[in-house]
Amino acid sequence: MKLAHIINPVAVQESSDLFIAQPITFQTMKSAQEIARGYGVDVTLYSAQFPEDHSIVPEGFFKTPDLERSVLDIANFKTKRKLPLIQDILNRLDNATDAEYLIYTNVDIALMPNFYVFVCKIIDQGYDAFIINRRTISKAYTKVEDIPLMYAELGENHPGHDCFVFKKSAYSKYKLYKECIGAPPIGKALAINLISNAENFKEFKDLHLTFHLGADMAWARDLLKDYTLYNLREFDKIVTYYTEIGKPAEHPLIASFSEHIRKLLL
Repeated sequence: MKLAHIINPVAVQESSDLFIAQPITFQTMKSAQEIARGYGVDVTLYSAQFPEDHSIVPEGFFKTPDLERSVLDIANFKTKRKLPLIQDILNRLDNATDAEYLIYTNVDIALMPNFYVFVCKIIDQGYDAFIINRRTISKAYTKVEDIPLMYAELGENHPGHDCFVFKKSAYSKYKLYKECIGAPPIGKALAINLISNAENFKEFKDLHLTFHLGADMAWARDLLKDYTLYNLREFDKIVTYYTEIGKPAEHPLIASFSEHIRKLLL
């Protein structure tokens, strides 16, 4: 089986959480790729990056064509954050690969060694789209050399959506509008697309397959709330589209969205 996995690496200052998280993400992806190879699973790693971020893209990742726009080209915000549109990232992955299944994860989400092998096993069970929720571990770890310790820490489950696996052939049906990454409800925007275009969807809530260092929520700062409001407007377009065509089908995950959206608007 062929899998294609894309992330959005970004060159950051040492003060950013991503300065520590990204090297760990990169290394765990490459380690999981190597283990998958031993099981006959062909995994190709891709990056979608702005021109100024080339230096951070590690060896072993294929660079897709540079991103040409960000959310700053679409709307005005109090604090300038050059956040890509999720559609631009996934379009690049779709164009770059002939893999049967596509994977998108946030760039601060690290993988357990058996991640890709598990993904294939789940696909073999008949699931054609699924979300794997992360576990939160201690943010005391700061180095790639600490990865074996990170693997050993079970951590706590987390309800957020930051790891998506879906059939490439279904992607052309997705409606993502101009939803950007880095602000809620981006996870729900992707989730509603997966659910609405899958024959057999599943959310895995408590598996030890991905992890995140700490539970900080940078997007929750008041200075960044306008990004959330922007994404909520784009999310409403997505919901309207699927409602008008008779989707999505009833699903408990979608039913939970309205309460979460209400809290974001408070």
